Amino acid sequence: MAEPPAGLSRELIAMRVAQELSAGAVVNLGIGLPTQAPDYLPEGHGVLFQAENGILGYGAISEGDFDPDLINASGQPVRLEPGGSFFDTAASFGMIRGGHVDVAVLGGLQVSERGDLANWYVPERGGGSVGGAMDLAVGAKRLIVAMQHTTREGSPRIVRECSYPLTASGCVDLIVTSLGTIRVDEDGLTLLEVAPGVSPDEVQRFTEPRLRMAPDLREMFA
Repeated sequence: MAEPPAGLSRELIAMRVAQELSAGAVVNLGIGLPTQAPDYLPEGHGVLFQAENGILGYGAISEGDFDPDLINASGQPVRLEPGGSFFDTAASFGMIRGGHVDVAVLGGLQVSERGDLANWYVPERGGGSVGGAMDLAVGAKRLIVAMQHTTREGSPRIVRECSYPLTASGCVDLIVTSLGTIRVDEDGLTLLEVAPGVSPDEVQRFTEPRLRMAPDLREMFA
């Protein structure tokens, strides 16, 4: 199997995701890579980060003293922004299920050409827990998936049909990977951007479904 281009690091994927977050938006970040996005927002960005464990209005992961009462849903210490608030889990999931989260950013194991998402269970490894991902996938107004473009073995993660158990079907709006930015449309996938040093042909080679090329296809961060 051919070796995929290195593309973006996890940090640069998070930086690209941060460009999709705007002031005033209520945003939920899934565990892992998505939690790095706040590190790449400017001071006073105005994004309201929400976590399933009951926080609204936190900032980046804190590198200071650990406070067990100031953690996100991943158990990472975070900084509370002025005006931030706490509430119980029932209220938190009421926000999510009630459609009050503008954007959710989740990691992914597989995304299909229809925008189906599988991100919680790898059958060959066993284990796994869906957590709040199902609620976020269907409850958020917009869903961004941030992930490596291929597995460690070089197999595509963007596939015609997910072979892993689904988190939700038809839920993904945008995919940001190590190789490019891809929009999920009603009739397929559109490549919007390529990572620096990566060609559209290389993105296609490591993507199972056929990609449409956006008329204004460009390089990330250009």
